[in-house]
Formats: sequence, structure tokens, C-alpha cells
Amino acid sequence: KFQLALDKENYKLLAVAFIIVVVGFILMIGGGSDDPQVFNEAVYGFQRITLAPLVVLFGFLFAIYAIMKKPKVDKEKE
Repeated sequence: KFQLALDKENYKLLAVAFIIVVVGFILMIGGGSDDPQVFNEAVYGFQRITLAPLVVLFGFLFAIYAIMKKPKVDKEKE
């Protein structure tokens, strides 16, 4: 029988971690100016400088947790 390296629950948690990382990168988008000669201060806003990197970091830490989490052992399988 073919067996995956991780349990089904671990893969679900990894998918959630991937979504969290993507949301973090989406939060970093924007803040630029249409005119390259004009500087826009929105680049240095709280969302892009603080919140988005923290969300991405949390997503990576959650991915590590998802990989390291041990699957629950069913008493019926033993």
C-alpha cells in the first residue's frame, strides 16, 4: 500500500500555512506611485512594514508546526 510521508491532517495544516503566507504577501502589495518622479509615503505604512512581515513569519512558523505535528493514534488500528 502506498503511504504518504505525512498524515492527511498535516497536509491540511500545510495548506492553511500556505494560505497565511500568501495573505501576508498580498498585504505587502501596493503603496507605490504611478509617476516614478513622485514619492508616495504609503510605502512605509504599518500594513506593509509591520503587519505583513509578521503574518508571513507566522505562516512559516505554522508550516513548521504542521510538518512536526504527530498524527493521532487510533486505538482501533492497534
